[in-house]
Amino acid sequence: MADLETLVNELPKIVQTLRLNIGYSHDIMRQIATINHAQDQLRNIQDKINQTLQFNQLEKSPIATFSYLESAEQPFNAGAYTVYLYKYDYPGLLTAKFGKLPADITLAEIQAKIDVWVDWGDLIQAIAADILSNIQLINQVNTDAKHDSIPAVFQTAEEILKIQLNLEKPKFLQQQIQQIIKAQEAAFKVKERLKFIFDNIKKSQNLLNILLGVSSFCGKTGFSLEWLDDDQELIISGDGRLQELTDIINDCEFYQDKIDSLILQLNSLKVKAEKLLINPQARQRKLASQSQKKIEKPTLNYYSGMITVGLLALSLGGWIVKSEIPQIQHVQLNFNQEEMANANFKAAQVLGLEASSLVQKPPHPLIVWEQAKFKWQEAIKLLESIPDNTSVSAQAKAKLNNYRFYHHAISKKLISEQKALANLESAHKLAIEAHFFVQSSPHSLSIRQQAKGKWEQAINLLKQIPKNTFVYKQAQETLLNYQTNYTGIEL
Repeated sequence: MADLETLVNELPKIVQTLRLNIGYSHDIMRQIATINHAQDQLRNIQDKINQTLQFNQLEKSPIATFSYLESAEQPFNAGAYTVYLYKYDYPGLLTAKFGKLPADITLAEIQAKIDVWVDWGDLIQAIAADILSNIQLINQVNTDAKHDSIPAVFQTAEEILKIQLNLEKPKFLQQQIQQIIKAQEAAFKVKERLKFIFDNIKKSQNLLNILLGVSSFCGKTGFSLEWLDDDQELIISGDGRLQELTDIINDCEFYQDKIDSLILQLNSLKVKAEKLLINPQARQRKLASQSQKKIEKPTLNYYSGMITVGLLALSLGGWIVKSEIPQIQHVQLNFNQEEMANANFKAAQVLGLEASSLVQKPPHPLIVWEQAKFKWQEAIKLLESIPDNTSVSAQAKAKLNNYRFYHHAISKKLISEQKALANLESAHKLAIEAHFFVQSSPHSLSIRQQAKGKWEQAINLLKQIPKNTFVYKQAQETLLNYQTNYTGIEL
């Protein structure tokens, strides 16, 4: 019995190793050996339990109680055993893997838990073997481990957008422009990665393809398959938190919807910086500063050029009196205001045309409606910025009413598409759960009942998707597959 007590105390540590980190291929190979070893340990405990049950017939005797504190600082005492639960890397994972255990657990109940843990080890080993058997998949996983994660790239780009551009330091401004260009290049590469992720996740119901998409999303941050729980579905750890697979899929789509907006903002910042770099007024201030430093030098060449002559005249008080300077500034301000108003009006028209052309001949993917809405928003902002005393103010007000109407219509359409996509995603999530339930315990009646119920929920969600949405066709194709799976489960 003492030997069995020691083995039971090892269960938390053993179960903790039943995880698969999606990273470099050599790490996956090493993990397979670790998982195998953990399964051997679990089977050894089962053998010891079988021996105890045969000779002592203690299948109904409570032998241990498990603590939910997820800490090894204090043991939890009960019955004949003292069981230590070791701290997990992620809060909540211990309870997820052990489930809601009774206050006292019997040997027979431990056996049932071990069967589930061994099945989980078989599942993640099968996933690992599928990855390692395909050289293309291995290369993809190894490549992903060399890149920053999608969130990290977005965070870097957003920091770039916060930089303060300075006219007085052209060299520094040039460096900032180079930073913006690099961020743009990274954003375009991320856009390609997001397309790859989207294609793998949305165009395939194969779990392996979905995980490879998530691998590309996580990059060098990596992620691990931790557990499949009846309540929490497929649990994935990474970047300091636990997530369901569906949460990561939703994150992928969130960034895909935002990438074009980020690229536009970076481009806008780059254009602004380049204009500041070659701004005549900024150059004039620089020349004026240089002239002040050189004015004491007795050289005729110094007084050549229109700007220098003007500065010399001002210093002598011969051409322009101080009372005229505000008038000159006022004229200059009006000129700049008119010029800016015309530029903003033209830019708003361009954005309006782009937004209109984007949504021609629907249906369209959600990202297209997002882009159109963003363009209408930017166009409206430009029109709202045009002052009343400019030549295009009347035209701007007329356009503004139309653009607001189009923006409202697009927003309503976007909500409809988002709801349709949410139904499709929820149905897909339920299908993943149902598939894993049957795969993990095909002979369990309660598991089959749960799986059948999830297929039914998924089918109902797909039936609610309107015909005029982009995902309707995909929903109908998926519906046939889900109905086949539903009828294929015998109770």
